[in-house]
Amino acid sequence: MTKTVVIVGGGTAGWLTAGVIAARHNPPSNNEQGVKIILLESPDVANLGVGEGTWPTMRDTLRQIGISEVEFLRSCEVSFKQGSQFIGWQKGEQESYYHPFCPPGGYGAINLAAHWLDRKSEKTFAEVVCPQGAVCDMGLAPKKPQTPEYAYSLNYGYHLNAGKFVELLKNHCVEKLGVDFQLGHVDRVIPAESGDIKSLCLTNGETIDGDLFVDCTGFTGLLIDKHYKVPFVSQKDCLFNDTALVMQAAYANEDSPIASCTKSTAQTSGWIWDIALPTRRGIGHVFSSSHISDEKAEQELMNYIQADPHLAKEQPSPRKITFQPGHRQTFWHKNCVAVGVSAGFVEPLEASALVLIEKSAEYISNNLPQGKPEMAVVAKRFNEIIHRYWIEIIDFLKLHYVLSERKDSQYWLDHSQPESLPESLQESLALWNTHVPWVSDTSNRAELFSAASVQYVLYGMGFVTEINNNRYRNWSRDSGVADRLMGDNLGMIEALMASQPKNRDLLNLVRGD
Repeated sequence: MTKTVVIVGGGTAGWLTAGVIAARHNPPSNNEQGVKIILLESPDVANLGVGEGTWPTMRDTLRQIGISEVEFLRSCEVSFKQGSQFIGWQKGEQESYYHPFCPPGGYGAINLAAHWLDRKSEKTFAEVVCPQGAVCDMGLAPKKPQTPEYAYSLNYGYHLNAGKFVELLKNHCVEKLGVDFQLGHVDRVIPAESGDIKSLCLTNGETIDGDLFVDCTGFTGLLIDKHYKVPFVSQKDCLFNDTALVMQAAYANEDSPIASCTKSTAQTSGWIWDIALPTRRGIGHVFSSSHISDEKAEQELMNYIQADPHLAKEQPSPRKITFQPGHRQTFWHKNCVAVGVSAGFVEPLEASALVLIEKSAEYISNNLPQGKPEMAVVAKRFNEIIHRYWIEIIDFLKLHYVLSERKDSQYWLDHSQPESLPESLQESLALWNTHVPWVSDTSNRAELFSAASVQYVLYGMGFVTEINNNRYRNWSRDSGVADRLMGDNLGMIEALMASQPKNRDLLNLVRGD
């Protein structure tokens, strides 16, 4: 029976995992026997400090852990995120499209993408079927002051200060959920005869026993890599980016607008993310070191900042982060499971890092093994699910690149080469030539990216699916429904313009600024 879970490493991965498990398995009364959760953190290891964007799933995670949304908004420099805007990806001419968090109108009942394609509209797909892009363009919030915690007018996730988020999670886990927090350095791993981890021996001579060990040690991979030597599967041949220059950029004025979407602006050999928080903006240039020098990449970053009237002209120097894009061959090995960066890491194009932590922690919590035979089954299924997630992530990220018409650098030309495309993505693209992505395409209930997400990127990038109306028995009837839904979208935009507060105004109200 799993009586003690030892999480090695703090950061967002460690504390989120601790919170999700503790919220389910630590009883409120000390008289009841639950699962002991120990989080061991090295005092010398700094958190990566990236991963400032979440999916809407984070609302449920925080609610499950028991954290008030107001407390979260006030303590972690949080702003609302309603999706992502992609600028200059298709042609490099500042054209843009949205991948919003709200699905198209009538989603699940009618495939609006097919009707949008048939009409050959000059507006982007997202503009016609969803009001969220227009709301973001106007700098409006996804909810009103009177809207209850975690409820919304428009679906949303968050932008946040990663360091302050870790502190909030740590305090909550220790004070409210009974997590045993310990500081120390792992000197060596003590194995059992079975090959499982029996205990960890610390440099101060103490030992920590456990039944399940969660590796949240980031790039170090202390258990999954250093101890078990689980192979790393590189994705550098598919996703070229391996370096990021990151900075915390100051606003020009205290009342500068706060964008409620992540802005991703394509560059010659990478792209720049722009995440607006109430007190600053997190900006970074992620790029391929094989295609551009650090100096040129930094110049592109500085050019971006200097061109923005809402940013102060004097900014700190960026911090450099290097990484190998890819993931472990296996994520749960013996009684050790890797969560977060220790399991894998790729560029943050669709903010998949935090949602993978959430999904991993949720699975561990829901399927906590009761004994060794059960652990083998749980581990096998966990590995299957997480591996499938990684295939999805890699395919979806690559989709943004392979559809680009840019030919202004070798970087974009290389991304279009067939040998850089995963076979699974090649198959999907071949299908989408004549088949509009839809909910019936997969029976996978655990998919990360819905057909709606695929549609937003696919058609935002200018992909054309050939529509044969004669194949559809009810095309005429559905066409009338599509007209109504597209008209309703215009009405929703007008209503939201009149009712939703500015993003900064709502955040100032919640924060008491």
